[in-house]
Amino acid sequence: MNSVGLSAVVPCYNEEASLPELYRRLTDACRLAMGDNYEIVLVDDGSMDATWGMIHSLSIEDDHIVAVKLARNHGHQIALSSGLEICRGDRILVIDADLQDPPELLQPMLKVMEDGADVVYGQRTERKGDIWFKRITAAAFYRLLDRLVETDIPKDTGDFRLMNRKVLSVLLDMPERHRYIRGMVAWAGFNQVAFPYARDERFAGETKYPLKRMLSLSADAITGFSVRPLKLASYLGFIFGAIAAMMIFYTIGQWLFFETVSGWTSLITVVLVLSSVQLLVLGVIGEYLGRLFIESKQRPMFIIDRVVVGGVESSYSARIEDRDAAKSDPLTKRAAE
Repeated sequence: MNSVGLSAVVPCYNEEASLPELYRRLTDACRLAMGDNYEIVLVDDGSMDATWGMIHSLSIEDDHIVAVKLARNHGHQIALSSGLEICRGDRILVIDADLQDPPELLQPMLKVMEDGADVVYGQRTERKGDIWFKRITAAAFYRLLDRLVETDIPKDTGDFRLMNRKVLSVLLDMPERHRYIRGMVAWAGFNQVAFPYARDERFAGETKYPLKRMLSLSADAITGFSVRPLKLASYLGFIFGAIAAMMIFYTIGQWLFFETVSGWTSLITVVLVLSSVQLLVLGVIGEYLGRLFIESKQRPMFIIDRVVVGGVESSYSARIEDRDAAKSDPLTKRAAE
């Protein structure tokens, strides 16, 4: 099994309505840019519709399709990680199945990479189809993240990007389970260049990132790249500790020089404020401890059920061995080697 010039990695979850158009447009874009020297890795993330059957059929019809079926739903970032682990390309395009990120941008992105970029990341100038609430919260999140983290993570970007094997090798050596891949790629460094584009509306189906998953991804981004929330907890403890100390002096002064009156309202207010801050601090600490607990288990990041290439069953381990054996350039080998 030889390496290829380009791998397009696409995580898919309940995307039966988008898959035919995705296959057509992405295949056309890959052929236009790379001729016959490409592969498309479609990862089924435990879909509950006909997604896997369609991916499997495409792999039989087209030798360029690598069909990967995960044993269960692992989530978008883990599904993407499994595709990145298994792909063989010297250059890797990361794109979602909903066609909000146009596959036709591949060729101009390759031109930017040919000028010396190691990563070409899509930066959204417009978000067509998104409701006002999502636009506002997304903009606020990226700016909050910029203030909290030490890593320079570009604003208004998703996972849509093109990177070379050198950058992917660094990414694959990062073992964390709570993954925020766009931040991990930014942390890796190298020459990263923005590619402005207008994001289209979703082609079909509904978003796989409702509010709950967006909040979870936001937590992964913040806790994965910053310890400032822990420092914030300490600051809040100092601030309210100082307020409590002033309240003690105030209470003593009232008792010494003025007639004391039972202040149920003020007492309950102070108790509620201090209790809320304590719970907030414990919650922040618990969030980090919980993630450390998950990481300490060292369970596999994902479980692959099946890999089908050209209609032929393969195995995950054989795929990895063949991929690594095809790499002869030291820049394309894993850093551990």
